[in-house]
Amino acid sequence: MNFIKYLCLFLLLSGGLQTFAQTQVYQLNLKNEINPAAWRATQKAFANAQASGAEVLLIDMNTYGGMLDYADSIRTKILNSKLKTIVFIDNNAASAGALISIACDKIYMSKGATIGAASVVNGQGEVLPEKYQSYMRGLMRTTAESKGRDPKIAESFVDPVVAIPGLVEKGKVLTLTTAEAIKYGYCNGEASSVEDVLQQEGINDFSKNVYVPSPMDHIIGFLTSPAVSSILILLMMGGIYFELQTPGIGFALLVAVVAGLLFFAPLYLEGLADNWEILLFVVGIGLLVLEIFFIPGFGIFGVAGIVCIVVGLAMSLILNDFFDLSVSGSERVVQSFLIVLGSIIGSIFLSVVFGGNILRSRAFQRLVLQDEQKATQGYQVNKPQFELLGKKGFAKTDLRPSGKIEIDGEWYEAVSNDGYIENGTDIVVSKIENYNLIVRRFSS
Repeated sequence: MNFIKYLCLFLLLSGGLQTFAQTQVYQLNLKNEINPAAWRATQKAFANAQASGAEVLLIDMNTYGGMLDYADSIRTKILNSKLKTIVFIDNNAASAGALISIACDKIYMSKGATIGAASVVNGQGEVLPEKYQSYMRGLMRTTAESKGRDPKIAESFVDPVVAIPGLVEKGKVLTLTTAEAIKYGYCNGEASSVEDVLQQEGINDFSKNVYVPSPMDHIIGFLTSPAVSSILILLMMGGIYFELQTPGIGFALLVAVVAGLLFFAPLYLEGLADNWEILLFVVGIGLLVLEIFFIPGFGIFGVAGIVCIVVGLAMSLILNDFFDLSVSGSERVVQSFLIVLGSIIGSIFLSVVFGGNILRSRAFQRLVLQDEQKATQGYQVNKPQFELLGKKGFAKTDLRPSGKIEIDGEWYEAVSNDGYIENGTDIVVSKIENYNLIVRRFSS
């Protein structure tokens, strides 16, 4: 009887020790372009791994590269982590993917996989000037050195000038196959799967969690794409334009506000848009409104407003530390400004060309009150007094062309027939048309 008790106790203890000895592994999949969504996934994966007590973070990678600033952020996150980091290159780790891979403690590659080709290129695949390549070379070299890998090979991923006898000749950018990477210390072994990688690392008994993007992550990734950001800027500026042209409608302002929220909110959550950038945009809108409604002409307030709007929007699209743009690089800065300026110019063009048609469209008219208020139903209209015809007064507000005038101490709504009339200018009522007072400048 005692023997059975001891046997049961032994089995329980053995099972407890076995469970306790399990290695906790957290897996992150980087299978697409290295972009804001990839950076967000990396941050959440590391946070989840630490919260769950994981000892190993394994990256399952297959990418042709992406944005250098986000790749550098992911690289830095890996280098600063206390977790053991392993990357399994399942086919490709090119450009930004190569930078991320060599930041990991261990590298495994599938049969037929490649790593390298890390020259910095633009959206059309054209190699950028030397200053961009120099920055990338520095990143690759220091990352390789930090993990005990040959920095010259890392440089040759970027620079065709670097020649390595027996490996790459001058004039070509290096890309390593699995066998070559193993030979030159850029791969710890060939593997067929994530499980195979863990077995080769001696991790046979493990518990694995995989980071799965939430629906909100997918939405944020969609909203922060350059194409969608451009459309949202266009809607923002177009909505503001229509609201200023037709005050009181409200729908155009609603479109602008919703587009603004959809533009700034995901960027704020991504850590791109900072408080000062959003405030700068709001200040820019305020300066434009001040210039249009309260200050005659178009001067310093209008120009300052446009500058604030453009800078606020553009800086929200890139990683920066209050105008420290070293992480993003000048190419990304130029790209963000081009996106903003192109969207604003596009919104102005569409507003001018199609603005009238949109306001008269059947869909838009459904959003505007159409009920006719008839006198038979008790509604009355204050008709202008015809004795005001020829009367002299002055503009109480700017007439753009409509506004308020004052005649003999009384205020009236009026429309200028003489272009823009500045507040305080002497006017005379020239005619009454459709119950409107039509005025012009008075010169004695």
